[in-house]
Amino acid sequence: MKRVVATGTFDILHPGHLYYLEESRKLGDELHVIVARDANVRHKPRPVIPEDQRLEMVRALKPVDHARLGDPRDMFRPIEAIRPDIITLGFNQHFDEEDLKRKLRARGLEVDVVRISGYYNTLASSSKIIEQVLRTRGVARDAESDGA
Repeated sequence: MKRVVATGTFDILHPGHLYYLEESRKLGDELHVIVARDANVRHKPRPVIPEDQRLEMVRALKPVDHARLGDPRDMFRPIEAIRPDIITLGFNQHFDEEDLKRKLRARGLEVDVVRISGYYNTLASSSKIIEQVLRTRGVARDAESDGA
């Protein structure tokens, strides 16, 4: 059985997330998803949706066989437990594939790392969705409706 691991924040689920998980699932027999902990998201704004709710939403997606939260201190701990054949990265994830492979090998894990191409759609990122909400339903619109 070929196991695939996909990782991410998965804040405000959108078609880009679904595309990433569907493409990841195609690479193996079983897809495990590791959802980033709130406290571990440091490379971009903190998630809007709390980690337990993000996990619940990811678990409900059709391509996902198993989902769990990441380890609060060691990102490799869940990967050691799963023992995947492949780890997929989203097109915009900040990992360097070769560096990640070296770190995995240092921990005794021989894992292929595959970067999934991007899904390009108007609202295929959480930040674009937030911008759209603010533009159409946010403070600027509230001020207009108040006659300001």
